[in-house]
Amino acid sequence: MEVSLMDPYGTNPGPIDSSVLYDQEKHVSSAVWDGQERGALRCHEHTSKLDQWTLTAKQIELVERAGFGYLRLIPAISLDNPLISALVERWRRETNTFHLNVGELTITLKDVAVLLGLAIDGDPVIGLTYTTCHSVCEMYLGRAPDHGYTSGGMVKLSWLKELFSRCPEDAPMEIVERHTRAYLLYLVGSTIFSTTTGNKVPVMYLPLFKDFDQCGKLAWGAAALAFLYRALGNASLRSQSTISGCLTLFQCWSYFHLNIGRPKLNHDPLRNRFPFVLRWKGKQSGPTANRDIVFYRKALDSLKPCDVEWLPYRNMDSILMPDDIKSSLILGGAKTMLICFDKAEKHLPDRCVRQYGMLQAIPEDVRRWERKSRGVDGGVDLSAKMEVELNEWGNRRLQIVDGDDCVDENGYMQWYLKITRRFIGRPISLSSEFQRTNSGLRDIAHIADTFSTNGLDQQQIDLISRIRYIAHECLRGQIGGPIILPSSPEIELGKRTRGKEKVRRKGTGKRSRKDDQLQYNAVGEDNQSNFCDSAIEVDQLQLHHMNRELCSVDSEVDHLPLIDEVDEDDSMQLCNPNIGVDHPDMIHNATEGNMAELSHADIKLDEAELCDTPKEVNGLHISDTINEVVDTHICCAMDAGHPLHFSTSKEANYHSTEDVNLLKFPNTANNINSSELCHGSIKSSPHTDERAAQG
Repeated sequence: MEVSLMDPYGTNPGPIDSSVLYDQEKHVSSAVWDGQERGALRCHEHTSKLDQWTLTAKQIELVERAGFGYLRLIPAISLDNPLISALVERWRRETNTFHLNVGELTITLKDVAVLLGLAIDGDPVIGLTYTTCHSVCEMYLGRAPDHGYTSGGMVKLSWLKELFSRCPEDAPMEIVERHTRAYLLYLVGSTIFSTTTGNKVPVMYLPLFKDFDQCGKLAWGAAALAFLYRALGNASLRSQSTISGCLTLFQCWSYFHLNIGRPKLNHDPLRNRFPFVLRWKGKQSGPTANRDIVFYRKALDSLKPCDVEWLPYRNMDSILMPDDIKSSLILGGAKTMLICFDKAEKHLPDRCVRQYGMLQAIPEDVRRWERKSRGVDGGVDLSAKMEVELNEWGNRRLQIVDGDDCVDENGYMQWYLKITRRFIGRPISLSSEFQRTNSGLRDIAHIADTFSTNGLDQQQIDLISRIRYIAHECLRGQIGGPIILPSSPEIELGKRTRGKEKVRRKGTGKRSRKDDQLQYNAVGEDNQSNFCDSAIEVDQLQLHHMNRELCSVDSEVDHLPLIDEVDEDDSMQLCNPNIGVDHPDMIHNATEGNMAELSHADIKLDEAELCDTPKEVNGLHISDTINEVVDTHICCAMDAGHPLHFSTSKEANYHSTEDVNLLKFPNTANNINSSELCHGSIKSSPHTDERAAQG
C-alpha cells in the first residue's frame, strides 16, 4: 500500500513504518512532541584540569608508546550544551545514527581516527572488572586511595591528580611508570571514557596500562566510539538528563559535517595540524547569543543538503595525517561490533555510505542486539560473556562497505522518509493544533445535530446518533465545548448541567462598574493552550419588547464568560458584533409562584443594544470570532447588583416551568457552554404587577 508522505500540518512526525525505529515511545522526541521539554543536557567531560599535569620526557615517551600521544595534545574546548542536546534528539540507538531530514549520518571509526588520532585497528579493549579499588591501585600505582576517594570500582580523578600530577625528574623507572599509568587513567577518564558520575573513573583500565607497548596495540579509537555510542543512546531516552563520553569528539564532528552552530575559525597555521580536533582549539569566536536548544532543533528540522559536508577531510587526508593512521582508514568503513569492556555497539557504515563518497542505497535491516552491562563480581573476565561480539570484531576486514554506481538515491529517500522521525519540534504549535482539531469536532457535532434523518433506516439513524454522541463527548471536557442537554424538555431550576462543576458565586453586595471594559487573559504557549478568558461585565441587562416595562429586578449579571481561542499572536480583536437573540424565553419566579414568558427580547450590554444589527461594546468590536453561546440557561435568579429590566406585551403568559432557548452568536468559532446565571431569586414588584394589570 502506498503511503502519502505529504503532511503539511505536521500531525505525523513519523515514523510511518516503525519496523526500524521500534523504540520511539522511549525516545526523547516523543516527549518533546508532547510538550514535555527537558531542556539542555548536563554534559560531563572533565578536561579542564588536564593542563595541570606536568609530564617528563620519559613519561611522554611512554604515553606515545601506549597509543595516546595525540590525545594528550587535545585541549579543553567550550562545549555547546544546546547543540549537543539538539543532536542527541536526532540520535537513534536502534541504528546508532543521527536521523536527519537529508538521511542518516553517524560518527564513524574514520572520524575517530582523524579527529582524535586514536587507533581504530587492533585488539579489543576488554578485560577484568573490579568492585573495589584498593588491590588494583596498589598493584599498578603503588598506592591505594582512602575510602573517601573511591566508589565501588571507581576512583576519584582528584585523587590521581593530587598524588601523581608531577613526577620527579630523577625518579626511577618504576615510579615513572606508576605516574604515567595514573596520568593515562586520568586522561581516558576525563575524555574518551568520561562518565556521568562526576569526577570518577573505573580502575578496570589500569591493568591495560601495565605493558605500554602492548597497550599501544589496542583499538582505543574503537573503544572510544563504543563508549560514545552507548552514551548517546542513553541520553536519547526521554528519562535521561545527562550525557557523557568524548563530547569533544562529538561536537567537533558536528562542526566538520554540519553547518549549524559552527564557530568562525581564526586563520592560524597551527590549527592545520593533526589531530584535526585542534582546528577548533579553545574558545571560538562567533555569535552564540540566543542559541538555545529550540534554536538548534529548528535548524536541524529544516536542514538542507547544502548544510551537510559529507567529505570534510578530503582536502586534508594525504597532507597532514600520519602514515599509520592513514593506512588504517580502510577499516573506517567496516560493518562490525565495537567493544569497550561491557559496552558492545554496532558500527553500521552501510547506512551512511555518503560519508565515504558513495551513493546511498536502502541498507539492510539491523538485527536487534542485547546491550549487556558489566558484571558485579570482582575479577570477572568479560571475554567469556562476549564471544559473539569478539568474533564479529575479529572479522571486521571482511565487512568493508562497497558502493554501487547504479543506486537510485530517490528510492532510498522515499524509503527513508517512511521509517524516520522527520520532526522533533512541532511545525504547528500544540495550541494551534488543538484549536484546529477542536474546530473540526465542532463542525462534526453541528452536522450530526442538524442532519436530517428523514428517509433513513434505523441503522443509519443509529450511526448518526453515534457520531453525534462521540463528537459531543470529545468536546465535553474541552474549554468552550458544548454539552448534551437532557432529552426532557423540563429542566429543574437551579440544577447544574455538569455534575461536580463548582459554580463561583458573587457576593450580593458587589456591583460592577458601569464603564468597565471587556478584559481578557492570554495564556502562554508553554501551557499548551492559547485560550483567552474574556469577561464582559453587563451593567444593565434590559430586555425590551414593544417599549413597555413589565418589572424591575434587583439583580445583576456580573460576568458572562466568553472564551475564545487565540492564535500565537498576543492580540485579539473582537469586531463587528452581530449577536442575534433567537426567541429567548426568560423565566423568572414571580410573586405567588407565577412565571412570565418573555420572548423576542433584545439585550443591551453597557447600553450597547445587541440586535440583528452590528453595534459596539465598549469600543471593542465583537465579530465572527466571538464564541457561540450554547445552552445558556438564565435561571430565575441573579446576583444582586444593577437592576435587570425587561418588558413584554400586554398579554403576558405565566408558566410554572419553561426552557430557556439558545442565545446564539452567529458565525463563531467557539462555544460558551452551559452558562447558568442562577443566583438568588427574581421577584416581580407590586408596581410591575399593577402595570401589567392595567395593560
